[in-house]
This record gives sequence, C-alpha cells and structure tokens, in this order.
Amino acid sequence: MCGITGWIAYDNDLTTQRPTVEAMTETMACRGPDAAGIWLGAHAALGHRRLAVIDIDGGKQPMPVDHDGRTVLVTTYSGEVYNYRELRAELERAGHSFRTSSDTEVVLHAYLEWGEAFADRLNGMYAFALWDPRTEELLLVRDRMGIKPLYYHPTPDGVLFGSEPKAILAHPDVRPVVDAEGLAELITFTKTPGHAVYKGMHEVRPGHLVRVRRGGLTVRRYWALEAREHTDDRATTVAHIRALLDDIVTRQLIADVPLCTLLSGGLDSSAITALSAKALAEAGRGPVRSFAVDFTGYTENFRPDDLRGTPDGPYAHALAAHVGSDHHDIVLDTAALMDPGHRAAVLAARDLPNGFGDGDTSLYLLFKAVREQSTVALSGESADEVFGGYRWFHDPAAVHADTFPWIAAGLSGRFAGGTAVREALLDAGLLAKLDLPGYENRRYREALAEVPYLDGDTGHQRRMREISYLHLTRFVQILLDRKDRASMAVGLEVRVPFCDHRLVDYVFNTPWSLKTFDGREKSLLRAATRDVLPDVVADRVKSPYPSTQDPRYGEALRAELRALAADHDAPVRPFLDPGTLAEVTADGATQDIRPGAELALGMNAWLRTTGTTLEV
Repeated sequence: MCGITGWIAYDNDLTTQRPTVEAMTETMACRGPDAAGIWLGAHAALGHRRLAVIDIDGGKQPMPVDHDGRTVLVTTYSGEVYNYRELRAELERAGHSFRTSSDTEVVLHAYLEWGEAFADRLNGMYAFALWDPRTEELLLVRDRMGIKPLYYHPTPDGVLFGSEPKAILAHPDVRPVVDAEGLAELITFTKTPGHAVYKGMHEVRPGHLVRVRRGGLTVRRYWALEAREHTDDRATTVAHIRALLDDIVTRQLIADVPLCTLLSGGLDSSAITALSAKALAEAGRGPVRSFAVDFTGYTENFRPDDLRGTPDGPYAHALAAHVGSDHHDIVLDTAALMDPGHRAAVLAARDLPNGFGDGDTSLYLLFKAVREQSTVALSGESADEVFGGYRWFHDPAAVHADTFPWIAAGLSGRFAGGTAVREALLDAGLLAKLDLPGYENRRYREALAEVPYLDGDTGHQRRMREISYLHLTRFVQILLDRKDRASMAVGLEVRVPFCDHRLVDYVFNTPWSLKTFDGREKSLLRAATRDVLPDVVADRVKSPYPSTQDPRYGEALRAELRALAADHDAPVRPFLDPGTLAEVTADGATQDIRPGAELALGMNAWLRTTGTTLEV
C-alpha cells in the first residue's frame, strides 16, 4: 500500500516544479515509509511514497513502461490487485514481457493491452494514476468499493490529485476552504460519493475512472451494483458464499511481508481469522497472528447498552484458542486515549474532524502496535453492510424511516460513545444556515434514485434492497475511509475481504428472506463459516467496535471544553453556542457531551493547525 500524488499542467513546464511536487509527495510519507520517488515530464509530475508489500526490490515507483527508448506509460499506484498472477500469465501469452514480479507492472501492461476496459478485469483494492506521454492524457482509477481513497482538484490548465486531501492542499495554489455544503457534509453521517468537503476538491467515486485531457476532464463509471435474479436455493447459496470466501481469503494472504488478522471476537473478524488460519495451515505457513483492542478494566466493568451487549475480549480469546492463533491483546488506558499527541496524529491522518472520538484514537493506537509486528492485516470490515448485520437492518422503525436508517437509529452520537447529537454545541444560527435535516434529505433522495430494482421487487424485499444499497454505497464509505486513514497513518496495509466485488454483487442480489433465513442477522455468513467457528462465537449477537466506558474519559473531555471556553482566541468559538457551552462546562454539569465535545474540540484543532477557512 502506498501514497500517491501528482500534478497535470498543460500550460506549464513541470520539469521546473520539483520542489512543489516533493512537498506534495512528502505529505504521503506516512502511507509509504519505505521509499519515495518522483517522475517529471513537461506537463505531468507524479509522486509516490511506497509501503513495500509485494516484490520488495522490484516494485519501486513511479513505474514507467519504455519502448524504443521512450516512455509510453507511467503510473503512481496504491493498492493491491489480487488476481495479478492470472492477468500476468494472460498478458505474457499476448506477448508482454515483465522485468519485475509486482502487481504494479501488471496494471501498466493491462492498460496497454486492453485500454480503459482493463479496469473490468482487476480484482482488488486500488487507487492509481496512469499518464500517457504519447497522448498527454491522465487516467485516475479507483476500485469498485472505494477501499482506497483518491482525490482530485481541477485547475485552469489541468488537475492536482492525491491519496489524501493533504497532498493537494500542499500545492501553493490551493487554499483549504470549506463552505456551508462542505460543513454539512462533514457533520452529517451521509458520506456523499465524490464529495471531498474541501471547496473545489472531489473524490473519485468508487468504480469510476476520471480522464484528463487538454480540453478538460470526463468521468465514467466502470462498475456499479446491478439487480439480477437470484435462482440458487439456500444450500447452493451458502456453498457459493463459502467458496468465494475461501478464494478471497487465500488471495488476500499473498504478501512478501509479515501479515496478521484483526480479531474482535465478532462473527465477521472471527470468520476471516478462522479461514486465514485454515488457509495458512494448508499452505504450511504456520499459525495466523491475530490482534484485538481492549481497554483497561473494560471487560471486568463492562456495562451493556442498546448498541453493545457484550465485551469483545472473551470472544476473541475463544476464537484464538479454537484456531490456535498467535494472539495479542492491545490494552489501552484513558491517558493514551486523551494524549494530545495521539489525538493530533488522528486529526492529521483524517484531514477532517469528522471521526468517532476515542474510537478513532484507539483504532490508531491498535494499528500502531500491530505495525510493530506486521505490515499487512486482514479485517472483517464491511460484512455488516454486505450481509445485513446492523441492528437497524432489523428495526422496523429505522427500516421504514424516510431517511438513512443509521441516522434514524441515532448512530451519529452513539458511535462516539454517547447518546447526544454531534452538533449539540454548534451555534443555532449556523445550524439554521446549514439545514442539516434538509441536507440529509437531499442526499437520501439522490441515493434512492440510484437503486437498481427487479420487476418482482415489491414490499419488504424492495425496501431491503434499498437499505442494502444505501449501506454498500454510503455507510460503508464512512468506515472504509476511517480504517484506511488510521492504518496508513502508521504504514499498515489493511485488507478487507468482504469488499471483494464478486461477493458483494452476489449477496446484494440474494433475497432478504434468504439473508435472514434463521431469523437472525447475517444468517448466510454464519451458515457459511460455522464449521470453522466455536459455537459461542458463531452465535454471538452483533456488537460494534468498542468505545471506552471509563468515566474519566468524559471528565477529561469536559476539562478540555472548559479550557476552550476560556480561550477567547479559539478559532471554533464563533461557531459554538455560548449558552450551551457555558451550561455543559459549569460545575456539576452531567449532560452527555461526548459526541458534541469530540466534534467541537476536533474542529478547533483542525482550524488552528490547518488554517482552514469556513465560508459559512
């Protein structure tokens, strides 16, 4: 996994712009700690920071293809193509020769052989740029599910691009500005495809290509969820899902560096860990290494709520014992979660204060600890979106609400460890301008208009197809972006087997009645993997990523809010409600402040450190 950036300027000689390109590339150092490279042409400059995973010696970038002494194609590439070996063999039969064993070189030759249609053949997670010096055209490509991020900023004579906004913002001609729509996007739990929050900036949509020419840029979709008739019976469906999972996991265990799994003890991560253990054992590669996050005293003092009914620890240990994994618990205390350096690192990784509070900090610290022993980790992320695992999938009120179901379920606060809304401390006048309910409604209508249907989709089946589509194209993006930023901040590559497009497409078209055939969530996944799981794990009720229950964490947040309230130069002060701020920071105040405090404190640090201007 890597960090990429670049600059296309048709009215400029970019061979003289090395310092600017170096500055843009350096912002991606966290994503690629192993090597750096720059390629300069008259109108194209490509930067790359490398995390070496496959072909350690031969996979250096930016990588060109030369013919008769001239460069015919060059790429800066981030990601992994899991079927690169099959593609390489096919390309060799077509007459292509290779000088490395990397998947990057396979992507280059695939484009030379098949043109834009090459994207249809790729299986993996990737975001990359291809520059053709012959036609002076750039192609930006992002994987089908949007696992790997890719941003771009059109300019009067070309485009700037990067794995993260910070690469683009490092260019001297780009100012960090967020307008009212961008702020609404930041605050709400909508994750609009293509929206980058920063004014003038865009995100390449999942499954899309962006082509840049002298005359401007064009966007084309090469993959989307489609509605197809599902004719397999239950047994065939379960068997097919298992066959897909076996193939996916085996492919994603390919690496020339140490790898591991992330294990929470839930069904999803346990299935990936158990299947990985099985595949590694069959290949004679020893036990799987697994990691879990925990908090000091969390299991002993756990208090169930309507989101999390059980602590993870006992279940993670049960699975680890069952498959014989080399397991490690990463135990965090409140001091680590509140450490200013750790919180600053999370904000720098995120580029925006739109996270989950201690959930983001703990994820960052987990990945930092994992990186000391492994370079690649397999995760159970996205199984809930694919198989229907969240509780609101099964809550009639949330399902039939006229909005995104996770918003109807009040998730925005609870994911940050509280029950209040994230915007609780914002100024009433600002909220009136932003019209967050109106913004959410507009984005919800846009999403519904995209949903593909079959003629026979009626009633509950039709609504559940909509619910699945909303999660697979919106909600999953929130979590994939979070996981990518936290992992790449420490140079850890996290792979997400449940995002394989073959599995996503197959399960999306499976009727809802079949997805819940045993009256529970994720029936198909449980049935497909039960033979490799202990019953206590297979039968466990869904519990989301943990959040600390230590009351000292909330007290520390309140103390930080008091300091902010006393700082009249705090850049976020004009956007907060003074009365509410005084009320929640008064002596003896007991209101739930975690979601609102996390947003307010995060915004303050963001505005102060990045110089972002809010045009609201």
